[in-house]
Amino acid sequence: MSLTKRPKIEIPKTKSEWLMDMIGYIALAIMLIVLFMNWRELPNEVPAHFDGSGNVDRWGSKWELLILPGIGIAMHFFLMIFEKFPETHNYPARINESNAEVFYRNSRQTLNYMRNIINILFAYIVYRSVTIALGDAATIGWPFFVIMAALFGVLIWKMIKIMRIK
Repeated sequence: MSLTKRPKIEIPKTKSEWLMDMIGYIALAIMLIVLFMNWRELPNEVPAHFDGSGNVDRWGSKWELLILPGIGIAMHFFLMIFEKFPETHNYPARINESNAEVFYRNSRQTLNYMRNIINILFAYIVYRSVTIALGDAATIGWPFFVIMAALFGVLIWKMIKIMRIK
């Protein structure tokens, strides 16, 4: 089914999508609050990058901490708009009118869950960068790796669901 022939179907958001949206907005708010509440106390140099083990491997200006909220907010709203048009997403050739709704819902949920997990990830990175700059141990910590595992877990779970759609 070509992109122009795909049906436009109004599919209400699931409870899990609403919940993830709330968590995502809370994460964005926390990210901004952490920066706002600690801005004056932050030294001029803060963690700007972490290596694969979670250790700080580059320090930069505290102004660099504004990059993650900027990217996070822009990405959040871009993906939120993209979620509203699941008929434009990329699907296997086996999509047809009888299974379009299932494909659309799965694709929309994938974007929703990943968008909001990324919000949590960015909020955590900003939080840890601030706490490290203020004197805490200079590692990103194990929650970073748990959040990354959740991100990839959702991607794998949703890819498996796509393969099972008839």
